[in-house]
Amino acid sequence: MRRYHVFLPAVFVGLVLIGSAVAQAPGSAATKAPISVNSRSPRPVGASGIRRAAGATGSSGARSAVKTAPKITPRITSPKEMTDEEKTIYALGLSVARSLRPFALSATELDLIKRAITDASAGKPAVELEAWGARIQTLAQERAALVVKQEKAASAAYVATAAKEPGAIQTASGLVYKELTPGTGASPTASDTVKVHYRGTLIDGTEFDSSYKRNEPAQFPLNGVIRGWTEGVQLMKVGGKSRLICPSDLAYGDQGRPSIPGGATLIFEIELLEISGK
Repeated sequence: MRRYHVFLPAVFVGLVLIGSAVAQAPGSAATKAPISVNSRSPRPVGASGIRRAAGATGSSGARSAVKTAPKITPRITSPKEMTDEEKTIYALGLSVARSLRPFALSATELDLIKRAITDASAGKPAVELEAWGARIQTLAQERAALVVKQEKAASAAYVATAAKEPGAIQTASGLVYKELTPGTGASPTASDTVKVHYRGTLIDGTEFDSSYKRNEPAQFPLNGVIRGWTEGVQLMKVGGKSRLICPSDLAYGDQGRPSIPGGATLIFEIELLEISGK
């Protein structure tokens, strides 16, 4: 996990674009493109792109009209019954849900968003996006502190439980380390370059990165990654596999990253494959 420069995620722009596209073109399509990943560090999934559908033009002398999308009655009861197109549309919903996570929305607020989508699809929004859309980023900034507080509270309980598991060790920094498969090789120092396979998840089990899925091990200087990795990987031996539970101050802090909420504790399962020069 390489350290990143702090920047404001583009989710806010994406939400505005989604709202604009729905309002202007019911039934518009969307695609989801991952950000490229290099061998040193995981990168989260990027924002979805929105394509606008063109409106139809009436006969001569008549005013232009926008075609409305056909009304679709939900029929899905299980993923096995979905067509590829339906799965893609469902994935669009998941992408929107992920984009909304930083806002820590209540059930009532989520209902309001559903209403907005329905109103926009019908061409009858209750408020104008042009007038209120600019305030979305301000709202997100106001909610960021709440998200961090919630994440830290849930994380503290998770870390406390994990530290009591048989074989787990909690270090002075707060890192929880557990060896899953003993290694037989050398242990790295902070100045070494290591090659690893790993999987990273949030405490709710959501996977945000995996070198296994890329089918390519990551290689990086151990002093160039998040503090939890710099400390934890030094406890391993080549050929071994361990679990690192990194509180937010050993990971991405209150800022978080795309797909990683501010204040989040991160869980990694790591295989130490090689130490350069050893």
